[in-house]
Amino acid sequence: MKDYDNAVAFLGQWGRFQLIFFFLLCSTIVPNGFGAFTLIFLTDVPSHQCLVSDTNITEDWHKSIIPMVNGKPELSSCSRYRLDVVRNLSALGYIPGRDVNLTDLEQENCVDGWSYSKDIYESTVVSEFDLVCSDQWKQPFTTLIFFLGVVFGSFFSGQLSDRYGRKLVLFVTMAVQTVFVFVQAFATSWVVFIILLFINGLAQINYLAALVLGAEVLTGNERIFFSSLGSCLAFAIGYMMLPLFAYFLRDWKSLLYALSVPSVVFIPLWWFVPESPRWLISQGRVEEAEAILRKAAKWNKVQAPNAIFEDCSVTKAETHSKEHSNFATIYIFDVARFSLCAGYFGLSFNVAQLSADPYISCFLAALVEIPGYISSWVALRYLPRRLSLIGCFLLGALPLFFIQLVPENLSNLSLTLELVGKYAFTTGISLIFAYVAELYPTVLRNTATGICMAVSRIGSCASPFVLNLRVYFTYLPYIILGSLAVLSAFATLFLPESFKQPLPETIQQVEERERVSKK
Repeated sequence: MKDYDNAVAFLGQWGRFQLIFFFLLCSTIVPNGFGAFTLIFLTDVPSHQCLVSDTNITEDWHKSIIPMVNGKPELSSCSRYRLDVVRNLSALGYIPGRDVNLTDLEQENCVDGWSYSKDIYESTVVSEFDLVCSDQWKQPFTTLIFFLGVVFGSFFSGQLSDRYGRKLVLFVTMAVQTVFVFVQAFATSWVVFIILLFINGLAQINYLAALVLGAEVLTGNERIFFSSLGSCLAFAIGYMMLPLFAYFLRDWKSLLYALSVPSVVFIPLWWFVPESPRWLISQGRVEEAEAILRKAAKWNKVQAPNAIFEDCSVTKAETHSKEHSNFATIYIFDVARFSLCAGYFGLSFNVAQLSADPYISCFLAALVEIPGYISSWVALRYLPRRLSLIGCFLLGALPLFFIQLVPENLSNLSLTLELVGKYAFTTGISLIFAYVAELYPTVLRNTATGICMAVSRIGSCASPFVLNLRVYFTYLPYIILGSLAVLSAFATLFLPESFKQPLPETIQQVEERERVSKK
């Protein structure tokens, strides 16, 4: 079979078909911008203190029953003075701090629960299920469960898409995502919530299906624009919409209700978004692939040739030959993607907490992605893939190493360095999505991308715990993330180059390209 891009060249560039397909497919990615970042607001920890419901103590004792944290000018969140002792002292008319030395009083845990500040949130998952103090570990574990769902989903997405098609997996996972985001609001316990959250994480693979579908339907500069800019800007739009939703809906249940609604409008797109002709050809369904392209020709008002795919040699036997393919390149991508996602999500969750207003912080963290995606698009058009990716790793690592040299009184400089790091990791993630799609043939593309995404999401799983290492040394998370980036930059040197190469259809084409590259 002649090269696919040459076979469909009669459609031209950016015709009516490509424009409609581009915008419709980008729109399906917008809800993914909510994704994990919803947890910034769902699992945020409001200020809290032990609940004191006893009305039989004086106002002075009500104000003094919460002890100060040792060495810190703040009240304890997890203890109080023993209520029975305070009640007796109050009944005797003693004044705290004058008649009684408070440091001599025995303390107890918050046996009656907690009272949570509502200055920022009406409620969060943390306040709903009391994920504080002895149960504080459940808060980062909740984020971990979501990313584990994404990991498992990524492992299976490739096989499902390669077997059942890109389009079916895209719309099925979007439906699952919509349903379980909505159902999460009805969770009656933390355990039920994280089970539903895990299933929601499984469905996040619709982003992967959309990315591969776009890379296979579009060609040339259209494909580069979609992979590096269109899909990523759609993600960023959803990300920037999130703090707007959260600002007006400060109850966690109302927020989930609202975030589940946008996906419903995508149901009619089933009749407008086509299956990947490349995938259909890899399955031997050439007539269906040609039917899609003839319809596209009508939309573009061009004449399709009588036989679009002449001498089609893709067979089922060739499809199964992927079992003997060399997966060494995937392992290098695993290292790179792990480092990128650990840095990206680590800085995303950290930057969002740098301001007293989480809504502004989250918006700034989302806004910095726009120049990152634009840079990715420019790099994909004009620069070699390996050089671009290595540059992203080094640009992401350097600010993380320098941030520990910044004086404490220059907090704005620290924030700037973190945003530069996030800009670099954002650019790298956008680049590597397109890079993976370019290196693998149609019969392997979605599987390879799924494996790389799954391993990279392990980096996402690690990010909240890496951030928690600051309790041992403030700059330890930055050192770890920066060192991973430098290691990945070195590993990237061993990846093959795909710049200005046609998208391969078969494993044989990949092997031939590698032989030419070595020569």
